[in-house]
Amino acid sequence: MKNFIKSNLFTAILLCLTLGLAPFTPEPHLFGKIQWVLGGGEGMAGMDVFDLFLHGAPWVWLLYSLVKELFRLAKNK
Repeated sequence: MKNFIKSNLFTAILLCLTLGLAPFTPEPHLFGKIQWVLGGGEGMAGMDVFDLFLHGAPWVWLLYSLVKELFRLAKNK
């Protein structure tokens, strides 16, 4: 358990649950931004793109950490 808490995976999960989903109501900010981009991104300014990057970065890091951990586990088999 100590190794998991010290790992990048724990930090990535923690960031995803806080920054990645903030603000939580009425819907997570990231979901709204993704819907906006999928809808064509009409009226999106530079600040909106930065906001999408800011709230999306923890999720990219989580995906990277998961893939890295899976490769490490497969290598040790």
